[in-house]
Amino acid sequence: MSDIVARLSEALGSEVVTPGGQAPEGAMHDWSGLPPVRPLALVRPRDTEDVAIALRLCNESGTAVVPQGGLSGISGGAHPIESAVSISLERMNRIEAIDPEMSTITLGAGTVLQTAQEAAAEHGLLLGVDLGARGSCTIGGVIATNAGGNQVIRYGMTRDHVLGLEAVLADGTIVSAMNTMIKNNAGLDLKQLFIGSEGLLGIVTRAVMRLQPRPAFTGTAFCGCPDTASVIALLKRARAALGPQLTSFEVMWPSFFDFMSAGTGLKRPLAASHGVYVIIEASGFAEAPLRTALESCLETAIEDGEVGDAVLASSAREEKQLWAVRESVAEYGRLLGPITAFDVGVPLANMADAVSRLEAELVARWPDIIALFYGHMGDSNLHLVANVPSAGDDQPDADIKSLVYGLIRDLGGTVSAEHGIGVIKRDYLGYSRSTEEIATMRAVKSALDPKNIMNPGKGFST
Repeated sequence: MSDIVARLSEALGSEVVTPGGQAPEGAMHDWSGLPPVRPLALVRPRDTEDVAIALRLCNESGTAVVPQGGLSGISGGAHPIESAVSISLERMNRIEAIDPEMSTITLGAGTVLQTAQEAAAEHGLLLGVDLGARGSCTIGGVIATNAGGNQVIRYGMTRDHVLGLEAVLADGTIVSAMNTMIKNNAGLDLKQLFIGSEGLLGIVTRAVMRLQPRPAFTGTAFCGCPDTASVIALLKRARAALGPQLTSFEVMWPSFFDFMSAGTGLKRPLAASHGVYVIIEASGFAEAPLRTALESCLETAIEDGEVGDAVLASSAREEKQLWAVRESVAEYGRLLGPITAFDVGVPLANMADAVSRLEAELVARWPDIIALFYGHMGDSNLHLVANVPSAGDDQPDADIKSLVYGLIRDLGGTVSAEHGIGVIKRDYLGYSRSTEEIATMRAVKSALDPKNIMNPGKGFST
């Protein structure tokens, strides 16, 4: 056992510290697809003080640390490092308080997102952050990546929901900024440093999240559109017709929808094939006006040729069916095998060009490639997963990334819309951020973590 592992064990006990050789398999990888790595040790703190002790000892010895939440990220931000101590927040999962008057929830960073959502629902409130990994991702990870998801078009990114947080710096200093108020302009807003920082500056241990009134009714429509230009016109129409009731606007190109519906055997909501498929979800507090507004939006969209056909769910069961193919991404491993996954942002004006050019250039380079396009287009967020069957397990990841990220850069997009940079996108950060921006990031990192123990090699090179 190395000296740092022995010191951690002595200070925190065997209940908290597991030597790397005994770490469970699940702690050796996240969802990035990177090869499993056995960490130097796995530390599972019980509270913030445990985190502070662990970081202080690691900082004193110059031992690197990798913070971990639900391990559901695809950018490798929580992927272990062989010479580093992994610190998992899984035990810090207590919901401390829900304040219905202030509409806040105070909770530990290890709380699973779905658990927090359900706790808020018991009080007639809503935590507006929602994503497909809701059953496994944790609040700390959601904050550390500034996660987006299905409802950003209405409620915003995670940053819009965090009122306050507690974080532990590299040297073990506990910074408690557990603000509960919407308005608090007293000095620098330190929480913003840690939201989206991917564990580079410290470890988020607790948070105060803003809650919303829970809409009593939802309306969900599944539409078939002729092309991407029609989808953009439909988005503009839906925003005007539904206003703040527009909750989700999810887009699936045939590459994704046809492949995933066939592979999963899920029912296709529309009989005919279309150029692009869209899920529109609206939510509100009066059922009749909500449904009328959605129906009217669809009727005029059909009349003007933006929608070829549409179906409107009449029950919660039918709503779930309309979402089924879009939420079938957990089947990638079974249906595709190893994939190269992308989470990019593209200005809407360039979205049609991005999809058509990527489809054409990927096929031209790898004729048998399976490239699936979908995303939260209401937020300019495009997802793409690719697999080259003839390459087997030896996928040409680097070449695919070079092609995709290069085109996204040329179209004025971003290499990361909602999943962070991690290690997967580190070398492409300069495609989306200027030299001056990256230099400032390094300066902040150096000020808070001078020994560079926090998630080294992630986010940007130091």
